[in-house]
Amino acid sequence: MIKNRVATAVDLFAGAGGTSVGATLGGVDVLWAANHNALAVETHQRNHPNTTHVTQDLHQADWSLLPKHDILYASPCCQGHSRARGKPHNDYHSDKSRSTAWAVISCLECHKTPVALIENVIDFKKWSLYPIWLEALKALGYAVSENTFNAKHHGVPQSRNRLILLATRTRSPLPIQLEKEPLIGASSFLDLSIAGHDWDNVANRVPATRKRVANARRDHGDIFIDSAYGSATSGHSIHAPIPTITTVNKHSLVIGDKIRPITIEEIAAAQTFPANYNWPASKVATKAFIGNAVPPAFAKRLTDYVLQYA
Repeated sequence: MIKNRVATAVDLFAGAGGTSVGATLGGVDVLWAANHNALAVETHQRNHPNTTHVTQDLHQADWSLLPKHDILYASPCCQGHSRARGKPHNDYHSDKSRSTAWAVISCLECHKTPVALIENVIDFKKWSLYPIWLEALKALGYAVSENTFNAKHHGVPQSRNRLILLATRTRSPLPIQLEKEPLIGASSFLDLSIAGHDWDNVANRVPATRKRVANARRDHGDIFIDSAYGSATSGHSIHAPIPTITTVNKHSLVIGDKIRPITIEEIAAAQTFPANYNWPASKVATKAFIGNAVPPAFAKRLTDYVLQYA
């Protein structure tokens, strides 16, 4: 696609910067990034000072103001599609979230960007307007491949299923073919020391937690991860990837009869953010930004593929 120069990109719905980190690691110059959340944009700007930043509802964007670019990265709001919301998807806020995907169409209509990488939850395909949205991409001259991945197979110590659409201005769709890599366990980022953490006794927790912990101790020994999902009945080995990181931390580390939530540093590492990433002071906001992010290691692998084959 690009010969003898650095590829350039824009990052729509950039959040705090997971995709941009991965793109940069892959050698791409992210020229422009936008999000509706001012704190997310501030965070992105601190970590990507050479990128132009815009705080805006992208439904209202003037796409002609964007710089010329080779790759469009986009992660439209997934809350209207994700099962993690824990509520029906036919409410007003879900409809508003889902509609952000149309901003991608508007931007591509304006710029005819050579390549677009669009990330979302797999349930995005269940959106009633998804077939029409996909046809709109094709009507703009794009061939689109629909690809599903679990990031745990691609350098991320976390189980995270995602839909990746690759839109190219080619005659036929270009499937993304990534080789699976060895799994990385949660032990790679967990601090297993007792000192320096705020531990609680398992005995102080509610019965459901105590039952999960008892089952997990039988399955995994004295050290494991407890995940407070409604359907969970046991825990997870620290030698396997951690279950999906969400916007609200549901994971705790158990060592013997002690339990503590995993830290912000640990959930950021589970998402493969650099250890020196500059997060906001608000822990609630930081957890949300981390949980919504595309893991940088996964974004880099996608970028590497696009630069080689698209």
